[in-house]
Amino acid sequence: MLTVYCYSKCSTCKKALKWLEENGIGHEVIDIRENHPDEDALRRYYCESGLPLKRFFNTSGIPYREMELSKKLPQMSEDEQVALLASNGMLVKRPLGVGDGFVLTGFREEEWAAKLK
Repeated sequence: MLTVYCYSKCSTCKKALKWLEENGIGHEVIDIRENHPDEDALRRYYCESGLPLKRFFNTSGIPYREMELSKKLPQMSEDEQVALLASNGMLVKRPLGVGDGFVLTGFREEEWAAKLK
């Protein structure tokens, strides 16, 4: 079963959920604001994904811009970055899809299709 962390007002999340429905892919939706992943989960997702940690940040979000993270992240340790992500679900790139043996950040139809079909 795919777990999808989403924000209900996010158009990209809506697009991903619609795609999942249209393709008959079972999934569980978790509100990323109310139940965002903790540090342990984020560390697991990061390691499992093989992606750079920066891909887990919602770089277009208001908190990211207000905190001027584009300037601060390069000076932060990996542990500090993971702790920061875990502190605020709105900093996490969404949708965040977590399946058996893979993690998807953001919605790119080709990437999701490759993992889920």
